[in-house]
Amino acid sequence: MILVPGWLWQRGSMSRAVGAGLAAGVFFGAFVLVEAQSWVGAVVVFVVLSLFYGARVPRRMDRVWPAAKGMNRADRAAVVRATRRGEAIDDPRLAPSVVEYAGALRRTAEEDRLRRWVVLLVTALAVALAVYDTVMSSTGETIASWLVVMLLLADLMWWPRSRARLLARADRAEASARRLTDAG
Repeated sequence: MILVPGWLWQRGSMSRAVGAGLAAGVFFGAFVLVEAQSWVGAVVVFVVLSLFYGARVPRRMDRVWPAAKGMNRADRAAVVRATRRGEAIDDPRLAPSVVEYAGALRRTAEEDRLRRWVVLLVTALAVALAVYDTVMSSTGETIASWLVVMLLLADLMWWPRSRARLLARADRAEASARRLTDAG
């Protein structure tokens, strides 16, 4: 949920499913096309991952922040935007939603932190596969393997700092929303 961009919250559940599903399907389908040079494989990956992520992402979004379902799109987008930017919310009636969303971001970050060892394991396996592909496989497979390694390494280095900045901004927005609630 932390990686879900703020603009996706503006959309309804079906539109969020399509946006998240298509993004995952296109991204991973392109990797299959480069590595396997198979349009059939790329289409299969595109369809399967589009459906999987299209179903999973909105469900997870609704589970982590259930109050979002009862909000209209504009209010939901305003809350997400203010919280992710660390800004004060203009509308006092949305202050409790900022507090809820900031808490949802913290809970999600904690859940994801527990899964980071999986990324380390996958990175180690990806490096081994990339070395093997460099020696034994075609150029396309080698390029795709090293791209995966670079993406995983970027995730290991970039994501913890980015998550910390997002959570710090969410804390600022939450503190501001609490002050607004207390003042009212």
